[in-house]
Amino acid sequence: MPKPKYKRILLKLSGESLLGEQKYGIDPVAVCNVAEEIVRTRNLGVDIGIVIGGGNIWRGRDTSENSRYRIDHVTADYMGMLATVLNSLALQDALEKMNIPTRVQTAIEMAKLAEPFIRRRAIRHLEKGRIVIFAAGTGNPYFTTDTAAALRAIEISADVLLKATKVDGVYSADPKKVATARKFKELSYTTALNKRLGVMDAAALSLCLENNLPIVVFNLFKKNNVRNIVAGNMKEGTLVSEVEDKYER
Repeated sequence: MPKPKYKRILLKLSGESLLGEQKYGIDPVAVCNVAEEIVRTRNLGVDIGIVIGGGNIWRGRDTSENSRYRIDHVTADYMGMLATVLNSLALQDALEKMNIPTRVQTAIEMAKLAEPFIRRRAIRHLEKGRIVIFAAGTGNPYFTTDTAAALRAIEISADVLLKATKVDGVYSADPKKVATARKFKELSYTTALNKRLGVMDAAALSLCLENNLPIVVFNLFKKNNVRNIVAGNMKEGTLVSEVEDKYER
């Protein structure tokens, strides 16, 4: 078994990772696929915290500006937080069916569903080998789940933030629109911020920059990618840190 490069990770998943072939909601097969990827990574002996978005259920900011009734931004953000709780419970269920002890902690208290987020308790769960899923974002409107992921990663002293996406890394431009777009192998926080490359939102990137927390952006849907990255195989993905920019050859 390879020795992991990182002892403790924060895995940021999008809500869309649970969609599968559906256009909306939660596909049980997709949830199981994601859970299996997490279990393979856990078997390396690493501590795993998870933040998952809610875009497969609710995207309040995408509601039409021209609609007759537009939901208030703050209300829409709270609805999005509830969507992340649904996804977190689904993922917890899949992991526990695989005999992996898992806890969901929420930024908004809902005692009958999950634990409230308490930093020391979360760290204790991780030390005992439990996976901890952090739900409901930061508990505040106007902050994305990317920011929640950066915040929780720092709070639990994670060694790296793994940003799971549908693409294999960060490019200089949209490769679907720009034929000359090049993939970064390594990317500095400053370049990511200044060029708005879509790694994460500015608040999340700034948190990582200020706390020197490296980010790896990678394709979740390639089997064993999470495990390989944690083991130190950086053939896939883009590392965002204080390094100088380096393109993939």
